[in-house]
Amino acid sequence: MSLYGKDRGGMRQVFFNTWQKYKQSQALQGVESLLIDVILLHPEYHSILENRNKYLDFDFPPEQGQGNPFLHMSLHVTINEQLSIDNPPGIRQHFQTLQQKHEKHDALHVLLECLAEAIWKAQRHESADLEKDYLACVTEQTRK
Repeated sequence: MSLYGKDRGGMRQVFFNTWQKYKQSQALQGVESLLIDVILLHPEYHSILENRNKYLDFDFPPEQGQGNPFLHMSLHVTINEQLSIDNPPGIRQHFQTLQQKHEKHDALHVLLECLAEAIWKAQRHESADLEKDYLACVTEQTRK
């Protein structure tokens, strides 16, 4: 069971399975322990996780103003991992600075939005320096 890869359905399956195991008080293993923390931060996604048949292959078109909850939660996991190992270097300090201005979850969302923007730029330009763009955005946000 992996959260990473190119199989969208397989990655989403990890979220659905984690939620079901949690609700049934089953032991969580590996990445499931990371996921449940993020899932619990987002009760607005619980109804989606209750409806595997509808949302396993569902598209969340941004042009309709509908964010992708699986992408959002995956970015949360990525941010949590970055903070745990302070990589890219200095990200933990930036996060601590952001927490002086924002609640913890809001500070996480600042990092998340910067990461999403850097990924988008990297995909759009194919040669963008993702880490450089990410840290530039985070640095700008910490200075506000």
